[in-house]
Amino acid sequence: MSTQDTQQRFTVPQDTKGKTASYIADRLIGSGAFGVVYLASVAETAEQVAIKKVLQDRRYKNRELQIMKDLQHPNIVGLKHAFYSQGDNPEETFLNIVMDYVPDTVHKVMKAYTRQKQVPPPLLAKLYTYQLLRALAQMHAVGICHRDIKPQNLLVDPDSHLMKLCDFGSAKKLIPGEPNVSYICSRYYRAPELIIGATDYTNAVDIWSCGCVCAELLLGQPLFPGENSVDQMVEVIKVLGTPTVEQLRLMNPAYTEYRFPLIRPHPWPKVFRSRTPAEGVDFVSRLVVYPPAERPKALECLLHPFFDELRQQDTRLPNDTPLPDLFNFTAEEEAAAGSETILKLMPQWYR
Repeated sequence: MSTQDTQQRFTVPQDTKGKTASYIADRLIGSGAFGVVYLASVAETAEQVAIKKVLQDRRYKNRELQIMKDLQHPNIVGLKHAFYSQGDNPEETFLNIVMDYVPDTVHKVMKAYTRQKQVPPPLLAKLYTYQLLRALAQMHAVGICHRDIKPQNLLVDPDSHLMKLCDFGSAKKLIPGEPNVSYICSRYYRAPELIIGATDYTNAVDIWSCGCVCAELLLGQPLFPGENSVDQMVEVIKVLGTPTVEQLRLMNPAYTEYRFPLIRPHPWPKVFRSRTPAEGVDFVSRLVVYPPAERPKALECLLHPFFDELRQQDTRLPNDTPLPDLFNFTAEEEAAAGSETILKLMPQWYR
């Protein structure tokens, strides 16, 4: 797909009352197997938006669009509009998904610190992980698994540090007993049950990925940097030790190959730098475990002492501005957690 689409103008209906909007694609800001993403502006208001343009097979309903319609949350990128456009080839139809534009990603933030030979402050690790878990809680409450949690899919406002989860191209509503593809999720963040071919997995694959992202924020580099699928499992084993036959069964009952090198677990405190907060090490160790059922649910994770600093009224960002709103829980979050848990998560001063 060429960049000639930039400066292209789309005038499309916005609602059933005949109201239209004009989008001007300004420049390409992302591309991949899925298609391309443009920074665009709304001609009528000059508002900046992101437009994800995906080649559409009309025989299939676009799962990503439907999932975005079902998700409304402060930490999930907002769907503004969607429309179809024709390509140069008359047979080609593109789906254009218009979303909030957020300029940075957690990946870019980490790279900026790496260039300065630093790791992000622990406060940012807490803040981004906390907001990611809230987004996952919202998704999991309605039965949707993201299946591609990674720093590149976590959008960040550079001033407020409000984080929004994006890219639902791999997301799916998981139905127990219904098989799913196991070759999913970017390699460094792929849960071990996926690596060994499980097809009846749960939302716990997202929790594993979240643990990996948090570890990367604390370490300044990926926790499990495998070069391929086999090497990925080796990297996991180097830290967690060789999975037992029972652990393998819990990850994938159909898995019958038990040929792994016998390695003892590496102590978690030695995985991280000496200055890493002990509660951060403990938090990661609870998410990054072999049995999927032992990984805590998203909102349970937020009760961990690792996030206590975020609940203090005087906590400020590195630029000395207040934290984004972390306690505006949705009805779905409250239903999933229960009122007692929400009360624990919501500090007295906020109430």
